[in-house]
Amino acid sequence: MRILVVEDEKKLATYIKKGLEENHFATDVSNDGEEGRFMLNTNEYDLVILDILLPKKNGLEIVREARKNGKNMPVILLTAKDAAEDKARGLDLGADDYLVKPFSFIELIARIRALLRRGKVNCQIQLTVADLILDIAAHRLYRNGQPIDLTNKEFALLEFFMRNLNAVLTRTQIAEHVWDYNFDSLTNVIDVFVNRLRNKIDKGRIHKLIYTIKGVGYVMKDEKP
Repeated sequence: MRILVVEDEKKLATYIKKGLEENHFATDVSNDGEEGRFMLNTNEYDLVILDILLPKKNGLEIVREARKNGKNMPVILLTAKDAAEDKARGLDLGADDYLVKPFSFIELIARIRALLRRGKVNCQIQLTVADLILDIAAHRLYRNGQPIDLTNKEFALLEFFMRNLNAVLTRTQIAEHVWDYNFDSLTNVIDVFVNRLRNKIDKGRIHKLIYTIKGVGYVMKDEKP
């Protein structure tokens, strides 16, 4: 899943991005409100983490415009403004949650997963397809009870496949949810990572899970041979 972080404190933004990527979220960062608004309007995000006191455009204006334009992804306001009036205003304008700085990163991750569970996004903490089990919280993968090591990006890619079981996923959809803003769509990076994933979970097995849809993309399905 892909998250946008709009935070003008660059050190904090880098810290959040690193932590989110360690939890397998593709993460884009903007350091000012105007750029954040542009990125929000031109990309598809599963969730947005938004500071309020931003240069060029206030975070509250961004969330208000996003809701007006039909953007319905969850929004967490992450800010030093801790007055009850500020929290009420932020939530009234369309934010889904409000976290005051300084904050616990563990709490931020828990709130992200809670919001994703409430929405359309399937955010179970353990996913199972056939004999493949992905433990999101423990960052572990097992097939037929045997552990399999994955890189962070392979983990994020597999999670996206498992959350969209039986859905044909185009390379564009995969890029939008698994890679960040800097992804180069002209490369074959997605195909390379899918092949690596197949080698780890399907190679040598009769019951394969990831299939190529020629000219379109990929699908994960549980169809016994």
